[in-house]
Amino acid sequence: MISFKDLKKAFLVALWFIFLTFPIMVIKVNPFERTIAWRWHNMFYVAAGSFILYLIGRLFLINKAAQQERMKKQGIKSVPKTDWQQRLLTEPRLFIPTLGIMLVILLVFPHVLSTYQVNIMITALMYIVLGLGLNIVVGVAGLLDLGYVAFYAVGAYSYALLHLHFGLGFWTVLPLGGMLAASFGILLGFPVLRLRGDYLAIVTLGFGEIIRLILENWNDFSHGPSGISNIPRPGFFGMEMTLDQSIMYLYYLMIGMVIFTIFVVNRLQNSRIGRAWFALREDEIACQAMGIDKTKTKLTAFALGAFWAGMVGVIFAAKTTFVNPASFTFLESAIILCIVVLGGMGSIIGVIIAALVLMLLPEYLRAFSDYRMLVFGGTLVVMMVFRPQGIISTVRRTYTLEKKPTIT
Repeated sequence: MISFKDLKKAFLVALWFIFLTFPIMVIKVNPFERTIAWRWHNMFYVAAGSFILYLIGRLFLINKAAQQERMKKQGIKSVPKTDWQQRLLTEPRLFIPTLGIMLVILLVFPHVLSTYQVNIMITALMYIVLGLGLNIVVGVAGLLDLGYVAFYAVGAYSYALLHLHFGLGFWTVLPLGGMLAASFGILLGFPVLRLRGDYLAIVTLGFGEIIRLILENWNDFSHGPSGISNIPRPGFFGMEMTLDQSIMYLYYLMIGMVIFTIFVVNRLQNSRIGRAWFALREDEIACQAMGIDKTKTKLTAFALGAFWAGMVGVIFAAKTTFVNPASFTFLESAIILCIVVLGGMGSIIGVIIAALVLMLLPEYLRAFSDYRMLVFGGTLVVMMVFRPQGIISTVRRTYTLEKKPTIT
């Protein structure tokens, strides 16, 4: 049960949350009238909410520990449960109907809802592909990349500049943008081959900022902060399309892109290079001792992750018809990384769910836009405490040897 010590700690947690959220929740400045409104009732809500949530979480952990202690005393070994997501993936009777329902919903979606809703869904699908690309680098290979937005920017500016100077179209630049981003991924990979952990994160963060500053200050090359406009949308055999038709066409294009990405990433994870990535994530020294080429493995992870970011960058430029360096800040890298961490490191379905949640909920909860980042940070804290493995965790593949009966 809850002890006095837990109540005391809950009280301290409430005070700490009041201190953290005081400038956001209590103080409201009106710059036009030059007045300050003090919303003291919000302070009470924060205190009560954090106090109650801490006690609920503590009670959950106490009950879990007590259950494990009872099982230990009774000599019962904990058997790993098959999660619902694993059953969904491995049992055809569940997987096929679920996949069919999802495809029907996705195909009908643009015909039922407005163009604005379709535009939001396109953005969510783009972040699914970005999350799956970063999942190769961070979730599977275990290489913390905080400059992933740089490859996203390379793809977007590839389309903008190649169309501006050479008149190339969307379908021509789409693979070129991916390959250019992959080449930048290899260029980033070479200097960081010996780095890991925090040092790797700092170098990749610096790489992302270098790319953004170059695009912002090299006016002759990238038009600087003004950006590049009048980028054409994707075409379909030269047909003229209205704005609504272009958005719907881009929506179905992104669905195909997501399906293609899921197929390729899943095949990569189950391939020889995928197993090398997982080994690299678990123990780099043991991985090298087993004869795996560490250089090739790291560079492949960086290049393939950057390839998807480059292609999505091309689609982003075609969707917005305008690019400038302000669209490729560190916050974008942080959001994509949060999608991977919240979804589950190395989990494809988890990344998809996390991308949909993080992209769609802020749009549909605009009434709470003032507290969006507060809720976002609180969600991260709750996930790290109660489910550090993410929404859907990956399950290690195990192999068993069956003994054949000996014939006597």
